[in-house]
Amino acid sequence: MFWWFVFSSEIHLAIYRGAGLSKTRRCPYCQRSFLLSLYRPQQEVCSQPECQRRRRTDYHRKKIAIDPEYRQVAHDSQRKWRQAHPDYLRQYLAQHPEAVERNRQQQQMRDQKRRFRLLEKNNLALDLKRSAVEVWLVDPRVKNLEKNNLASAQVLIFQPVKQPPRLDGEA
Repeated sequence: MFWWFVFSSEIHLAIYRGAGLSKTRRCPYCQRSFLLSLYRPQQEVCSQPECQRRRRTDYHRKKIAIDPEYRQVAHDSQRKWRQAHPDYLRQYLAQHPEAVERNRQQQQMRDQKRRFRLLEKNNLALDLKRSAVEVWLVDPRVKNLEKNNLASAQVLIFQPVKQPPRLDGEA
């Protein structure tokens, strides 16, 4: 005998054959509660297509990271596909100028991060003159520059404009 209950606008099979309430889990991707499958009690992710896609992607990434044979097979498969479709990327980029611009911006950010990383712990000093000037780098991307002794900067020096001497009779 099956009973149906309504929980927060979702219909769940709650009791089966008098065994009590079915166990529920929270999906790590969408944060919704779901009933465990009677046939797969170790189920960790709900059955929503987006959550299942993310589960498979995560599995694939973890497997590539820990299994050298799996990593080699995946690499060979990608290489074979690229050889079978040599003009794909060129055609895609020609048809999608927004992707080209996004790639350009992302590459500029990666280049900038790399330059900032190179500045960390840099203690090279070339013919520095003593100055009473303080330099403050204010930006979330320069958080690791506290040990840096050398920083490239554009320096602008403003000197006060001297007032011309006053002539008698001018107010």
